[in-house]
Amino acid sequence: MTATVPAASTAPAVTVIHTLDPAELAGPNPWQRFTETRFGRWLIARIALIAVLALQIALALRLHNTAFEDEGLYLYAGHHEIAWLLHHTNTYDNYATYFSGAPFLYPVLGAAMDGLFGLEGARALSLVFMLGATCCVWGVARRLYGRPAAACAAALFAVAAPTLFLSRLATYDPMSLFLLAFSLWIVVATARRWALLVLLAVPPAVLAVGTKYAGLLFVPTIALVAVFAGRYGGRERETGEARRRGWLAAIGRGLLFSGAFGGLVYGWLKLLGPAYVTGITSTTTNRASGGDSLGYILTLAAELGAGVAVLAFAGVWVDARLARSDGGSRGEVVSRLLLSLVLAGTVLLAPAYQVHLHTATSLQKHVGFGLVFAAPVAGVALAALLRVGGRDPRRLGAGLLVCLGLTWGAITQSAQLYDGWPNSAQMVADLKTQIRPVTDRILVEEDEVPRYYLSDLTQPYQWYSTFSFTYTTKQGKVLTGVPAYQQALADQYFALVVLRFGPTAALDNEIDAPLMAKKGYTLIAKVPDSDEYGTGYYYIWRSDNS
Repeated sequence: MTATVPAASTAPAVTVIHTLDPAELAGPNPWQRFTETRFGRWLIARIALIAVLALQIALALRLHNTAFEDEGLYLYAGHHEIAWLLHHTNTYDNYATYFSGAPFLYPVLGAAMDGLFGLEGARALSLVFMLGATCCVWGVARRLYGRPAAACAAALFAVAAPTLFLSRLATYDPMSLFLLAFSLWIVVATARRWALLVLLAVPPAVLAVGTKYAGLLFVPTIALVAVFAGRYGGRERETGEARRRGWLAAIGRGLLFSGAFGGLVYGWLKLLGPAYVTGITSTTTNRASGGDSLGYILTLAAELGAGVAVLAFAGVWVDARLARSDGGSRGEVVSRLLLSLVLAGTVLLAPAYQVHLHTATSLQKHVGFGLVFAAPVAGVALAALLRVGGRDPRRLGAGLLVCLGLTWGAITQSAQLYDGWPNSAQMVADLKTQIRPVTDRILVEEDEVPRYYLSDLTQPYQWYSTFSFTYTTKQGKVLTGVPAYQQALADQYFALVVLRFGPTAALDNEIDAPLMAKKGYTLIAKVPDSDEYGTGYYYIWRSDNS
């Protein structure tokens, strides 16, 4: 296209040729138009988070095994709780007295998904909760430390071994962990708003503790974050200036959260009654000590969370340096330092609690709770390493090596955790051919798993486990422990017996002699199994009188 501009009368005419870019003729392309929309800008700002969530889904869905003992227990109980709520059907058990969470919360929700879609449906619900937790980690880190740290924090949390493990585990833990993460996000998101808005974080925190009582261990961290995030709530999006409020107002915010939380929990316990208090004390506050060594517990904790923990404490130092370099006042530097220390230090709570109890039971799950709080600060350190490394190939390589090492370690560890219990498919299939509904009494080591799979054929009163048993002889004598099992076998009280010499191997060895001597029982199946301790067999015995 050309345009002719007339010159002055004393000068010759000049012809100016202007060629238009085809893009100018066509206008903005579809991608440009999309990025200019509100949704487009929102999506692009979260593209890193979406990629992390996709990676978390892919790594979690590669894990496969039959139901874990706890999964079978909670889903089975949930179905009976639903039956009681709808039809007042007898549950044959008082779950509230020994469950480590309220049986009317997660078990009912998980059982509803199990009823609709099976075990995979219940596990998919856990995956949704863990994806939500990753989003909360990203949101907390973005508001406190910026987008680069948020992307790194979300990635560190999403690919951690406990996170991947819980993403495929139908138990209380994913729901409780998500609710704690959501409460933390609310506390941070409302840090510079009206102080009463911190009360929005109380209901999810109470629900988190109700879902799993051990969640109470992490509520003090949320209260402290309410104080320090209230004192330093990040930076203004438009100006980049630090947002601050006075210490008295910040402390008042934390006390407001703590008081409301304590009041709701007290009212909840008064409403539910002593059975729930018994459950809390027996499973959490006064839990019996185990026999695991200090070295074993610390080694396992290090394998599960040391990478994020080290980065988190490095992030405390990095953020303190950033606060000073940004020209922050002494008060701002102190508040940022305390906030980061509280978040990073929370990763140590679960290992410390389990060291106190001398048990590594559930440590692979509890470590994941601490990672929710430590990951945002760990993201600061990783983002700094990658940013500085961009100008130094050696440091960039070190940063990428850290990322690859943590990811590969998490992939390997999560697979080991998920293979930690035996595949029970063949055992359940063999048992199914032998069970007589209603009448047979069945003694099974870890009876929660076959009881869950065979719930359509059996009643709760038919099942007995090798963890505890009381037997009354024909002469009226009451026996417990090993003598009870031995006398019950002598009387052929059980129609079927399944042993695998696993968690109760000591008891199994005590009661195995009469079975091996074929005194009233016949071995009908020997099913191979393998778990984290090695290979073995399920031994299935049937009474000669049944």
